[in-house]
Amino acid sequence: MTPPPIRILLVDDHPMVREGLVARLAAVPRFDVVGEAGTRDEALAQLAATAPDVVLMDVGLKDANGITLGAEMLAARPSIKLLMFSMYDNPEYVQRALQAGARGYVLKDAPATEIVSAIDAVAAGGTFLSAAVSGRLFRGQSPKPVLTPRESEILAKLGQGASSKQIARDLDLSVRTVEAHRQSIKRKLALDGQAELIRYAVEHARGSDAP
Repeated sequence: MTPPPIRILLVDDHPMVREGLVARLAAVPRFDVVGEAGTRDEALAQLAATAPDVVLMDVGLKDANGITLGAEMLAARPSIKLLMFSMYDNPEYVQRALQAGARGYVLKDAPATEIVSAIDAVAAGGTFLSAAVSGRLFRGQSPKPVLTPRESEILAKLGQGASSKQIARDLDLSVRTVEAHRQSIKRKLALDGQAELIRYAVEHARGSDAP
């Protein structure tokens, strides 16, 4: 007996990207794209309406952090398999996505065969990382730094409990410049909100002090 098709929900805020994905996946008989979403609210509504097996989620949406939204969707429907879909092979993004419950991380410029393999793998209960992603994560050489030296300096001070005003005074910067750096750090590390930034900074500072 033929197994039921894998039900897929696409979440990406670029209609052309979704259109291209639907065309790719429609060519695979065992796949059924049951819904599309471009915003957080649309994604949650489609999750409830379509009961997908796999959610293919963009890391960065215009109105939401895809990793955070993915975790929210997993909390609402733990049976789904979350597969992140991104143009970035940044190890920080990958690690945060896996910690949030994602089963895989595939790059947008990956060959169609790799995207198909990723969906098959996570739908079957396995995991999948694009070759470029796993290379960045596991090869011996250090990945390129995510933050600039100044951003790393500000992150370290945030981890020590300093406020933006204190950091501005210590580093001879304006408060506005410090706030701009904070926004840049949040964007690069895919952190959702100030509380998450501070929590990450504290954990990072604690980790750097470990023997």
